[in-house]
Amino acid sequence: MEYFLELFFSGLTRGSIYALIALGYTMVYGIIGLINFAHGEIYMIGAFTALIVASVLTVLGFNQLAILLCAGFAAVVYSSAYGYTVEKIAYKPLRNAPRLSPLISAIGMSIFLQNYVLLAQTSDFMPFPALIPEFEFMEPYAHIVGSSELVIFLVTTLVMVLLTLLIKFSSIGKAMRATAQDKKMAMLLGIDVNKIISITFVIGSALAAIGGLLIASHIGQINFYIGFIAGIKAFTAAVLGGIGSIPGAVLGSFILGWTESFATGYISSDYEDVFAFSILVLILIFKPAGLLGRDKTKKV
Repeated sequence: MEYFLELFFSGLTRGSIYALIALGYTMVYGIIGLINFAHGEIYMIGAFTALIVASVLTVLGFNQLAILLCAGFAAVVYSSAYGYTVEKIAYKPLRNAPRLSPLISAIGMSIFLQNYVLLAQTSDFMPFPALIPEFEFMEPYAHIVGSSELVIFLVTTLVMVLLTLLIKFSSIGKAMRATAQDKKMAMLLGIDVNKIISITFVIGSALAAIGGLLIASHIGQINFYIGFIAGIKAFTAAVLGGIGSIPGAVLGSFILGWTESFATGYISSDYEDVFAFSILVLILIFKPAGLLGRDKTKKV
């Protein structure tokens, strides 16, 4: 039973990180109907930013909590700036172009950011400090679930609640929903659609940065390629739950995280990705729109 719980919480941790990244994919798709394939690299840049800030503050003698908060703040701000820039460079000039053009542009931006970090840092894995403190009350359960796993789940839950409240009750959230439903009508009603699209990219990038910081602190190492792997998995989770659906992105992320964890624990780590993508294939065969997605009907 303990082994099952260990795998369960491990899958919950994976799913939480996938959810933070997948929300960015699904929000951008819901607004502009396109996939931001540079989103995984924003996650990676957030982790590297946190590493640099944490290293500097450690040398200066700051305490662990201050380092965590400052590194998180810097990662969110820096990654949000990159997300804003990606939207302005790779998407805005091609907004009225054929759909294939911004797709290729985003892939090109992804490759550029990977190589930019590769040249600026190193191709080797770099150690990441454990910024999340160990809680004393968790010691009796440390063999099942660690303090960092608990923090990752709680932070992810808090972020999802705040995001839901933002979208449902704030003026920005209402503008985002209006833009997602009908851009032309939103513009006629006085909504600055370009501003709303930029805000969506910024929010998605901030969430990815939080995920990058948390998982890097949990695992203890990062490199320039982590964004590609995590991005593909999070995109899979978003499609699994229903691309464009925020609850679907969360549900798909947890299903993917548990699938990988249990497949690794009970079968073999060699088949981790096989089972994850097999579930995606099955879902898309029987429900092409995803678990919580809606089929879009075209009026003739």
